[in-house]
Amino acid sequence: MLFVILMSNQFAEILDDAATNQIPKTAVFAVLRLTSLQYITILAPIGFFLGIMLSLARLNRDSEMVVMASCGVGSVQLLRPISTLAFFLAASLAWLSLVSTPNASRQIEEIKNQARENLQIGILEPGVFTSPDSGETTIYAQDVENDEIYDVFIEHKDGDRVVVIRAERGERRQNNIDDQVVFVLYNGRRYEGVPGEKNYRIIEFQEHGMPVVIGQPVEQELPVATKSLEELLASYNSEARAELQWRLSAPLSLFVLSIIAVPLSRSRPREGRYARLGVGILVYIIYANMLNIARSMVVRDEVPQWLGMWWVHVILGLLGLGLLLRESGWFSGRFLGAPQ
Repeated sequence: MLFVILMSNQFAEILDDAATNQIPKTAVFAVLRLTSLQYITILAPIGFFLGIMLSLARLNRDSEMVVMASCGVGSVQLLRPISTLAFFLAASLAWLSLVSTPNASRQIEEIKNQARENLQIGILEPGVFTSPDSGETTIYAQDVENDEIYDVFIEHKDGDRVVVIRAERGERRQNNIDDQVVFVLYNGRRYEGVPGEKNYRIIEFQEHGMPVVIGQPVEQELPVATKSLEELLASYNSEARAELQWRLSAPLSLFVLSIIAVPLSRSRPREGRYARLGVGILVYIIYANMLNIARSMVVRDEVPQWLGMWWVHVILGLLGLGLLLRESGWFSGRFLGAPQ
């Protein structure tokens, strides 16, 4: 259900990007499919954690845990099958986090870059204002058929002067040698002058060429989330190290959460199945927030490189191990505060 909610919200954002020409309209579902991999990586640990808690809570409610304990299968022994399942899930999640999700992020960025390049070379859409040269020229066409345009409006700024052209039709011709696009217009008028002054020139024409110089596309550095595992391992940048540890945190958190889930699922005799669920969700929220804080600290070089984000997993793992041993009765009465 949470996955459906998140994907619905993401679908709305993708539609907004498509409406503003940040991605092609034909790539909406491709971007949605690629984005779903990121959410799977995020939701898998909490889904696994809550699944263990609900399953063990059911066994507790039906007194099956008492029977298992009388047969010598306590909380510690339950970790063996849970850890086996966690191992296979962690292997799948590691592949998603380290390989598949970065590739998906890279494909999304490539789709967005392609959309920006298409806008830059002057791809026209009917009824849409387009600026092929980053704001100097604005073009509007009521109808577009390939490179043919009809009912055309063009505004071009040349210093203080403004040129406005209205034409019945035109066509776009691109010169790949000098990165120039020429709009050849037919049967129209050209208005030229400085806004606020009276001396405007009005020229009627049957054929008029309007060159538009397209700047070279700006090379943008890809986000660190799109970098491959090999690129992250070869980089000593703090942001790259934080990204690598963040990706490894997803599969590692499965083992930490499985340790915490076993003692948290133990309920009192008259408690319901969902009595400890709120506590489990709170623990996960604290865990996730601590990971985000630790990631920011690594990016800002506020912690040593060897410490990184690992201290969060260690603290939560030790907490879960302590609860598990306490639940199993491994601590003596002295440590539990019992009277001597």
